[in-house]
Amino acid sequence: MEDTRKLIMMVDDDPANLKAGKSALSDTYAVLTCSSAAKMLDLFDKYKPELILLDIDMPEMDGFGAIKILKARSDTRDIPVIFLTGKNDPASELEGLLLGAVDYILKPFSPPLLKKRIELHLLVESQKRTLQNYTDNLLGMVTAKTKTVIKLQNKILKTVSRLVESRDDATGGHIERTEHCLKILVTAILERNLYEDFTDGWDIDLLLQSSQLHDVGKISIKDNILLKPGRLTDDEFGEMKNHVTLGVNIIERIEDDDEESAFLTSAKIFAGTHHEKWDGSGYPNGLKEEEIPLLGRLMAIADVYDALVSERPYKRPLTHKEAVDILVKGKGTHFDPSLIDLFVEVSDQFEAH
Repeated sequence: MEDTRKLIMMVDDDPANLKAGKSALSDTYAVLTCSSAAKMLDLFDKYKPELILLDIDMPEMDGFGAIKILKARSDTRDIPVIFLTGKNDPASELEGLLLGAVDYILKPFSPPLLKKRIELHLLVESQKRTLQNYTDNLLGMVTAKTKTVIKLQNKILKTVSRLVESRDDATGGHIERTEHCLKILVTAILERNLYEDFTDGWDIDLLLQSSQLHDVGKISIKDNILLKPGRLTDDEFGEMKNHVTLGVNIIERIEDDDEESAFLTSAKIFAGTHHEKWDGSGYPNGLKEEEIPLLGRLMAIADVYDALVSERPYKRPLTHKEAVDILVKGKGTHFDPSLIDLFVEVSDQFEAH
């Protein structure tokens, strides 16, 4: 009987690791193991895996060299690659993600977590292919079909958002809540003609959808930092800051296939600038005042407000009034003074949510 399970290819020079991976996944997936990157490349004439689990430290050709070849070949560039490795240092993790890997998992791995991460990445890839099929035929679609594409795009966004939040139980619902807060602020800006030189032509629905990707870089932050049940050390917080740059890199890789997308342009601004501060003390680029794009200044308010009123393992949730007081104290240092004045005007709408 033909095996209809999705094919996962696992590449590792250690037979014990291959055996452990196959044992963990074989009840759900067909697993093809390879003991070297060269053998993996030889198999693509016969097999087309749905996803590749790739080790880094291997003789002759390491995982970094292998993924460069995969991304250069037209028949393999779209196969998602997860580095499954014992190489536990931020520089290697960042390099792997910049080379095009969708995830980085350390060995020894948790079988349930590995399966969940594979499941989520396969879901995203499946929906991307579905969306691409619709896009390829977009010119021949009627209005109803166009609405279907938009609905599917939104579904993909929600899937990516769930992928981010599935890795961080402490901030569950953060993306949805910040989107709601952002909507209040954007609506108020447009009603009052504040910063009208910058807001001309704004599409609120598009902006709100793109804001869902502001924390997409957290997909790439290691579990021991993202899931830590307490305050981060200075070094750990330094690594957490990388989620901003990683998020921009993820969106830029999508932009390669869609250079004219206003949606992705807005998403990149949200992801890259929501931790900048009005006085220049923020990250990753130390932008100051109106050097920070208006979308980033708005998301900073929504992001901090939600963090303050939400429970964390290391703090109680603040009341709405306490959160408002803290944001007002940040006027002119952390936050745009004009936007804080606007926030105070509409803050009762934040409390009502």
